[in-house]
Amino acid sequence: MSDDTVTQPPVHVGPKAGSVALVGRPNAGKSTLLNRLLAEKLAIVSDKPQTTRHRLVGVLTTDRGQIVFHDTPGLHRPLHDLNRRMLQQATDALNEADVVCLLVDASERPGAGESYVLELLERAEGPKVAALNKIDMMNKGKLLPRIETYAETGIFQEIVPVSALTGDGADVLLDVLYRLLPEGPPLYDPEVLTVHPERYLAAERIREKVLENTRQELPYSTAVLIEGWEEDPDTRFTRIYATILVERAGQKKILVGHRGDMVKKIGTAARHDLEAFLGRRVYLDLHVRHEPKWRESKRILTELERDLYARWE
Repeated sequence: MSDDTVTQPPVHVGPKAGSVALVGRPNAGKSTLLNRLLAEKLAIVSDKPQTTRHRLVGVLTTDRGQIVFHDTPGLHRPLHDLNRRMLQQATDALNEADVVCLLVDASERPGAGESYVLELLERAEGPKVAALNKIDMMNKGKLLPRIETYAETGIFQEIVPVSALTGDGADVLLDVLYRLLPEGPPLYDPEVLTVHPERYLAAERIREKVLENTRQELPYSTAVLIEGWEEDPDTRFTRIYATILVERAGQKKILVGHRGDMVKKIGTAARHDLEAFLGRRVYLDLHVRHEPKWRESKRILTELERDLYARWE
């Protein structure tokens, strides 16, 4: 008797490669999640909203393929030219990515801006994932209704509860993202962690120390410019000359502190962080400069973005 059974060839799934945009409202935990997924501290983190000001690229390469993450500024109503640029970077990433991952602070009640964010995602093409973050900070009984709310939108292929802080659910989220990405060769060298130069990442780490040591509105009206960068290849010693910008004279007085104690405190903390990051000794020359309305200055904003895009030009 003949055997008419037809055996199907196995389905081969090749390595995946593509971009994932991490988007969401301010303070949803996007940067913390990026660092968790990369298992490296790339993005600075703070408990203050609008910490991320530029689209930050982090590259994860494993035996399953390569994910190019785009950590984006929080989606919010822009009040200054700086905020408008931040919003543009977030929406550009959202519309250009192969997969969009919406990060939601599930421990908080939905805010007024949530419908705006969902409208943006609904217009974007490609698969979308909702990552309900901060589940370590909420009652488990409240999680299911939040999952159902996002499922009812019909926007998302997957909804994944996670804790960027503890790592709970992070592996599940990675599995989902890899599955949704297209097949293809790596977009970057497998050894690459980010496309951004050390100058930009150093400025961010200095700004992180400003955020850690200041309160109220001061963090939003400060920025860090790298004015000079000198390296001695023989001694592996780096000299960094940086300036903290503030909008008002009173803010400069706060940041400088009594007899310079505040700027010294920030500088010492930043130097230790930079030495661990760069793997070499660092001399940090840090000053504070009063620059009125710098958030509306195209010259200042372009200068702040110079090092971010230096390797892309």
